[in-house]
Amino acid sequence: MADITSSYRPAGSDAPASGAAQWLCLAATPTFAAMALLTSVLCHGAPNVLCSATQHASGLSEMAPMYLLMSVFHAAPWLRLIGNVCRRVTRA
Repeated sequence: MADITSSYRPAGSDAPASGAAQWLCLAATPTFAAMALLTSVLCHGAPNVLCSATQHASGLSEMAPMYLLMSVFHAAPWLRLIGNVCRRVTRA
């Protein structure tokens, strides 16, 4: 099977990256998604000690939406991987 992460190598790089380094870029999205889930489940209603003045200002000032946004911002490698796999499946 061909290397499905070949598009993640830096431009101009002739040396292939190690297997762990190729897959490392995929770790951010599920990590931030899990942090958003855990923060929303475990810390729901807990006061935010660092920002107690703006405690009830907005739902967007909490950590769970921030983790969810970071998960979305780091989704590009996953979308690239899914696109590569779909292209290979349609060609086969």
